[in-house]
Amino acid sequence: MNCPGCAEAATSVSLDSRLGTRIVIDYCTACQTFWFDDLESPRLAPSSTLQLFQIIGDCATRPRPSPPTVLRCPRCHAGLLETHDRQRLTTFQYWRCDAGDGRLISFYNFLREKNFVRALTQEEWRALSDHLQTVQCPSCGAPIDLAHDSTCSHCGASLSLFDVPQAQQLIAELKRAAAPRPVAESLPLDLERAKQESEAAMSSSAPAPEHAAPGQWWIGASASGLTATGFGALAQLLKRP
Repeated sequence: MNCPGCAEAATSVSLDSRLGTRIVIDYCTACQTFWFDDLESPRLAPSSTLQLFQIIGDCATRPRPSPPTVLRCPRCHAGLLETHDRQRLTTFQYWRCDAGDGRLISFYNFLREKNFVRALTQEEWRALSDHLQTVQCPSCGAPIDLAHDSTCSHCGASLSLFDVPQAQQLIAELKRAAAPRPVAESLPLDLERAKQESEAAMSSSAPAPEHAAPGQWWIGASASGLTATGFGALAQLLKRP
């Protein structure tokens, strides 16, 4: 298929689903977007989610593209509708086909959907504004004047931070889920315990990145954006055994 954003040929990758079948995901590294046909995203197996994260990590050094102004469904060619959604405490957006053919989501919003990226707190914004004057919007790339704003005046996105400790935890969980192993008799209890621990972690404030001292979480941040270096960190996390 052609990318709904730039109309160039998208790359297709065949992945495992949770049902043991294969599904095909299309992505564009130029626009940094994934196209999911209807209901494909929730059916991704843990190993497949890790593969998509690796694709994002491999694009860490590429410039962030400006979002296209007109998006059309690659299946029916109707205009895609901008849609805002929420996963637990994190908001994200995508563009969906009203006929139900699928949805287009940026790499950045895919990470938000999977809880790898979180919004800055007011305290973190004030600390960042003492360190930098402007940063690029994590969603559209427009400059954000930190002296006055914590959200993008162009697209409305909030300043966000790639949450390294959270990423480490989620990747470890995905790797354990992706590894083949015999089913233990305690699996139902283990799943319920993991669910409760995950919900407790998601509802609490996320910790600062592990490489920063307390009060200095912004060390390493630059005007190119707070999530840019996080993409590189994601790639490194995935390469660890």
